[in-house]
Amino acid sequence: MSYLETTVDVYRQAAEEPQVGLCCTTNPVWQLPGLSIPKRMLEMNYGCGSTVNPRDLVNDPTVLYVGVGGGMELLQFSYFSRRPGAIIGVDVVPEMIDACRQNLVEAEQQNDWFRPEFMDLRAGSALDLPVDDNSVDVAAQNCLFNIFKTDDLKRALHETYRVLKPHGRLVMSDPICEQPMSDELRNDDRLRALCLTGSVPLNEYLNLITGVGFGTVEVRAKRAYRVLSPRHYATAELLYIESVEVCAIKDPMPADGPCVFTGRTAIYFGDESHFDDGKGHVLLPNQPLSVCDKTAGALARLNRDDIFISPSTYFYDGGGCC
Repeated sequence: MSYLETTVDVYRQAAEEPQVGLCCTTNPVWQLPGLSIPKRMLEMNYGCGSTVNPRDLVNDPTVLYVGVGGGMELLQFSYFSRRPGAIIGVDVVPEMIDACRQNLVEAEQQNDWFRPEFMDLRAGSALDLPVDDNSVDVAAQNCLFNIFKTDDLKRALHETYRVLKPHGRLVMSDPICEQPMSDELRNDDRLRALCLTGSVPLNEYLNLITGVGFGTVEVRAKRAYRVLSPRHYATAELLYIESVEVCAIKDPMPADGPCVFTGRTAIYFGDESHFDDGKGHVLLPNQPLSVCDKTAGALARLNRDDIFISPSTYFYDGGGCC
């Protein structure tokens, strides 16, 4: 049995009988006016963070969600796009699609604004999306891509890039791990399916994203997720796993490389009215400016004694140099 077949088997069982705690979301479920989430949806919340952000969901977007789970994030997305077929859900596990449909029936009973026709559920794989080129505004996945091995992950990223419109957004939540893992852990297909041992370091994760062509990437949050202890797993040291929330934007790739925001800030504290680096970045005295890592590096190389550049906070909520 391949690792992908193992994954399908794990989530087939999770569809037939909710596995509370299969994944451990690291932030609260969105509470929105007039939104009621059925209990079974909450029990089938198999993500590690959230991909729902109101600033991605303006102007009634078409949203693709890959790996439907119990339908919770599909329901949340539909809160912002209340039109037929606005939310496309794709899953490779038929039992998960069936469970999602059942949960959405209950959601309709609990939410007078919700209609089943908002949803377009399709059988299909993240590696071969049943979606047209350049057809969706937002694509999202929660705790799915980390399951894939490198070649499959690249293919899944290429697929989401293909279906996004220009300037469309891929919003992701995945576990990451900065420490090396043993081959025994990496090759344990069930642990990989449980979103534990496919975790890669953040920079590797970001390089894979920009490698398929995304010109702008935002690291929006990084949080504690799990630990793998030598008491219970094949590891000589305690492994610390975090979850990361990232938005990759299908912007053109700049000639000098992608703009990756990791929560760095520049502050000018000199005596002039402003500082202009001549490349479109103007710093006002003691006014923090969010900067991408590329701009932060260029400012640091100026070796000025009147500009402070913060380290990465791994929290970014918009605005800044680009």
